[in-house]
Amino acid sequence: MTYVVTEPCIRCRTTDCVAVCPVDCFRAGANMLVIHPEECIDCGACEPECPVSAIFEESEVPTKWSEYKELNAEYAEKWPLIPEQTDPPSDWESWRNVEEKADHFSSEPAS
Repeated sequence: MTYVVTEPCIRCRTTDCVAVCPVDCFRAGANMLVIHPEECIDCGACEPECPVSAIFEESEVPTKWSEYKELNAEYAEKWPLIPEQTDPPSDWESWRNVEEKADHFSSEPAS
């Protein structure tokens, strides 16, 4: 099993989860993170650190966000490794409680 980053991460990308990951399995997009499914060791350290509750164990991903399992696998191969915590976007808190953010997803890698 692996952990999966889902829709609430879009436009938030706080990277608190990255700081606790023992194996550096996070990849950074322009406005979201994903977890590399083959590198995640299923330790669960990241899940409680996410301030927007975007991370789920693969079998626990809510049905409405099931496509994020595939999205994580796809973009983990395209986006760069993010090995340490970085500053979140300046407006992340204004996006924290926004629902249905899929239209704001960017396929671009982090710069």
